Amino acid sequence: MNAPAVQRPDLANTPRSPEAHSHPKQLVLLGAGMVHLQLLYTLANKPLPEVQVTLVAVETHMVYPAMGPGLVAGDYQQEDCTIPLEPLVRRAGIRWLQQQPESLDAGQQTLAFGDGSTQHYDRLSIDAAPAHHSEQLEQTIPGAGKFGLCVYPLETWGQRWPRVQELAAKHPLRIALIGDHPAALELALAVQQRLPSCVVTVLMLPTTAGTLPATAGTTRLLQRLKAQRITVLHDTALQIDASAVHLGCGAQLACDLPLLALQHLPHTWLAASGLALDAGGQAATGDSTSLLRHLPALVRGARLTATARRPGTGFQLLFGGSQQAVMAWGRYSATGRVWHRLKDWWDRRQLRCYTM
Repeated sequence: MNAPAVQRPDLANTPRSPEAHSHPKQLVLLGAGMVHLQLLYTLANKPLPEVQVTLVAVETHMVYPAMGPGLVAGDYQQEDCTIPLEPLVRRAGIRWLQQQPESLDAGQQTLAFGDGSTQHYDRLSIDAAPAHHSEQLEQTIPGAGKFGLCVYPLETWGQRWPRVQELAAKHPLRIALIGDHPAALELALAVQQRLPSCVVTVLMLPTTAGTLPATAGTTRLLQRLKAQRITVLHDTALQIDASAVHLGCGAQLACDLPLLALQHLPHTWLAASGLALDAGGQAATGDSTSLLRHLPALVRGARLTATARRPGTGFQLLFGGSQQAVMAWGRYSATGRVWHRLKDWWDRRQLRCYTM
């Protein structure tokens, strides 16, 4: 949800045959995340004729993530912040498989799909959106699939959000926004802006990366949440039922509506892939900050050697609610309407790059 900071994909360092090492030809982009869309934009202006690029994504449109909180808050309509993939794919001159992989075989360097077809790759970049499936949610947090409402994918949020507003118009709701990423803080401010009569509580779940990073941006966002009387809890969710979220500390968080904003749910098709996975079931990969800059060398077999940058230290513009935005750069941060105007201008400008 940050802007203009760019999201990072997972670049899978999978085993490759000697032939693939000397003559890599197939680059597969799995998922339509922002780094992959930026790559398509780059390829439209500077193609790589020696490489066949294939995008594997079922989505036809995606919501620009930086404008997601504004969409929830009512600052934007869905058409204001949506990127259609077809024109971008066409301009980039690449193949597009609108399928969801059922399995990945890192040894054979192959993706398999439900219709029996397969796709070979020499290099695979994973930049897939958060996967929210009822069965998987139930395994992660019992009751989440039955009683929770998923924020992601934002592309279908417009079908769910009006129902919540209708309920809130009848009587104030106790909303628990359950997240595992700093973007959940922005979403909580957006929900509070759209539903001011409701009581919003944020439950930040621990991840394999630890607790919420103490960056200048998150510190400012926490100040904004406090100013809006939004409580932030750091705990685990053991179970969700019709009236409460049961916390790891033994307490219960009274709740009429749990909103699930989880970004670290593992993709089920990675489990038996042969890729090295971290404790959270995500692909364990090196730093991918320089994917775009080093792509020509990378597809020829080179490895990324860029030094990893600590998350949250680059320039960021974050949604702050009530016509406010948070600016953060390294150790410095500020909040104000001027940053809100700059964020709106910047986000609209970035969106035009992908839609023109």
